Amino acid sequence: MKKLATLLPLAALLLGPVPAISHAETSTVKHPAWTRSANIYQVNVRQFSKEGTLNAVTAQLPRLKAMGVEAVWLMPIHPLGEKNRKGSLGSHYAVRDYLSVNPDYGTLDDLRKLVKQAHALGMRVMLDWVGNHTSWDNKWASEHPEWFKKNDKGEIYSVTFKNEAGEMEEWTDVIGLDFTNKALWKAMTDAMAYWVRAADIDGYRCDAAGLVPTPFWNQLRTELNKIKPVFLLAEWDQPELHEHAFDASYDWPLSNMMIKIGKGEANAADLRNFLAKPPKTYGRDAYRLEFTANHDVNSWQGTDKELYGPAYGAMAVLSYTLPGIPMIYNGQESRLEKRLEFFEKDPIEWKTYELEGFYTGLNQLKKANPALWNGAAGGPLQMLDVGNEQLFAFKREQGKNSVRVIVNLTGSPQKYKLAGDEGPAQLKPWRWRILVSE
Repeated sequence: MKKLATLLPLAALLLGPVPAISHAETSTVKHPAWTRSANIYQVNVRQFSKEGTLNAVTAQLPRLKAMGVEAVWLMPIHPLGEKNRKGSLGSHYAVRDYLSVNPDYGTLDDLRKLVKQAHALGMRVMLDWVGNHTSWDNKWASEHPEWFKKNDKGEIYSVTFKNEAGEMEEWTDVIGLDFTNKALWKAMTDAMAYWVRAADIDGYRCDAAGLVPTPFWNQLRTELNKIKPVFLLAEWDQPELHEHAFDASYDWPLSNMMIKIGKGEANAADLRNFLAKPPKTYGRDAYRLEFTANHDVNSWQGTDKELYGPAYGAMAVLSYTLPGIPMIYNGQESRLEKRLEFFEKDPIEWKTYELEGFYTGLNQLKKANPALWNGAAGGPLQMLDVGNEQLFAFKREQGKNSVRVIVNLTGSPQKYKLAGDEGPAQLKPWRWRILVSE
């Protein structure tokens, strides 16, 4: 923590708050209390250990707890399709049976033990749910072909859609579900409710959530909350998803901005402009998932070293201190420097946990300061003028708690003057200063 936070009297020149206006202001989602100061840790079960099992994850929960992790997100734990499989093991997101545990990972009892241990440590567990599509050999395809999308010839076909960038994508190993059939709604809702009841999980990360009708998610939230308060994370970024269904959504735009900064294609001014005029606006209580890596980024875009180089630490600090719920991808605490294979066994090289202390400090900083909490529980973003436009500086306040952050987004030393300092100070390349006051 000594490298992260310094206690100083509060004083700063404000340029004014970033707007926080959205049609999602009327959100009816009631966030579980534990989420207000929470962070998320994503586990790629296949690659998390040489064993690639749920029990191997359970064994690491005390270490994750000591690091300050509060919620563990398990990538899909279900049996995977064999027909049209990609690679030798297949995609995690080509689910063959929604109601079973992949035998490569373990058993239902193993999952129950994992959740029970996490709860005993004060942690929560989320499952990854693939609601838009199944594998070709999912039993629903033979038992209920009417639940699947069909082409003009009446044939089930591989998932094809236009992504958010306007490009056409085809996923040849999976087939799309047809949510115009309300019988599918009940079957899918029952399947998701099953794991809450059977294993006492605490919520879901919902894959490709925007490709599933929002009304389905709205009714799902109501049904799951009848069992227990759940946390739902959408892999999408439409503000309407926050109105009745989802606690959190992916902040892909900020992720892309941080990657551009890391590659020297954007600077502090670009980040300020982006935050002042975001591509979409959200209600103050909508959580946005902030990350420097996840399974898609790591496998398909690049490692932290490739994407950010020496800027990596600065980007991680921003992901924890800007408004949003922060996430760590497994292995980042050991400076993961390889792209994990997506369709093959490729265990993380854990080495020396070089950055474990760094992430422990960030988790402690987040937890200890209400100004950095999630949604309306935290403070809004207010830009600071430190006399140097090459630096990105801001403040967040909640009650008497205030956190000021100054980050050098360049590869050279930069001077700045912060109110309360005796004179100009200097930040080394890609370094930061965090000041907390009560």
